Amino acid sequence: MGLARYVGVRALLIIPTVMILYTLVFFILRILPGNPVLAVLGTKNIPEEQLMAIMERLGLTKPLHVQYVEYLANFLRGDMGVSLIIQGRPIAQDIVERLPATVELAISSIIVSLVLGISFGYLAASRRGGITDSLVRVLGSFLYTIFIPWFGMLLQIIFGMWLKLLPIGGRLTPGVAPTGPTGFVLLDSLINLNLVAFLDSLRYLILPSITLGIMLSGPYMRLARNNMVKALDSGFSIAYRARGVRESKIVSYSLRHAMIPVITYTGLQFALLLGGAVLTETTFSWPGIGTYLVEKVFYRDYPAIQAVVIVFALFVGLISLIVDVIYAYIDPRIRY
Repeated sequence: MGLARYVGVRALLIIPTVMILYTLVFFILRILPGNPVLAVLGTKNIPEEQLMAIMERLGLTKPLHVQYVEYLANFLRGDMGVSLIIQGRPIAQDIVERLPATVELAISSIIVSLVLGISFGYLAASRRGGITDSLVRVLGSFLYTIFIPWFGMLLQIIFGMWLKLLPIGGRLTPGVAPTGPTGFVLLDSLINLNLVAFLDSLRYLILPSITLGIMLSGPYMRLARNNMVKALDSGFSIAYRARGVRESKIVSYSLRHAMIPVITYTGLQFALLLGGAVLTETTFSWPGIGTYLVEKVFYRDYPAIQAVVIVFALFVGLISLIVDVIYAYIDPRIRY
């Protein structure tokens, strides 16, 4: 009952979080100088009467509080509005088409970062105080400072241009896209038993996921290493040694103990990655929600930006809630 009550309270707290972000974005967009209609048209040479007619048709001449309430009410009914750039294009359709690409990139990047981070963290903790430990700690700090566009372009040059092993941009070879119910290319390829599309999408996914995954692995290395060292010096490790348990076994137990903060960080990172991984998507021309948001910000497409921010906030709240629930099952000491 304690966990159920906690989940209910946390679920309700997602609502004010979404409202705060929506409110900030709504008013910041309208405070910034410039006119969204002129940004979309790409010119200022338009008669004032025609400009006002377009703005009135788009609802931009209404008082701010009316625009605020109307959009929020429409969103609660499932209507995210239409794009200012492409008239009549539902924003919900754009998000449904773009979000799977970002989720695929986020999941694959998290997997790469976890494998590298936990492996090197385990290696450093098991050899703490030595050269290997020092090298891993330095490496972890260095990787997190990598500038993604530079590193991504470096991999593109090496594996795409010189070795010609992997594509340098996009998500699929034209004409190979599988049809499926989920929108996730890898999953739809497996459902349709389309091996050609699966391997093709996997080739396009390798470079962006490695680029982002290597950069994210730095904090995982330090986090896993530091928490394993604490666990190795804790009371239960001392008790194991007193009972004659092998050190390798104690290190393995310490790794399980160190997974709790790693899971926390993973949940937060995954939520942030769903925010677009904008730099990676831009570098590799990845058709995800990040590049979509950049495009809409450039044209000041108010409804689209607001919809993306609300969707991101909902994802962050939901994933944080899932992480807290996983805590209760991994660590029996946690009570709600």
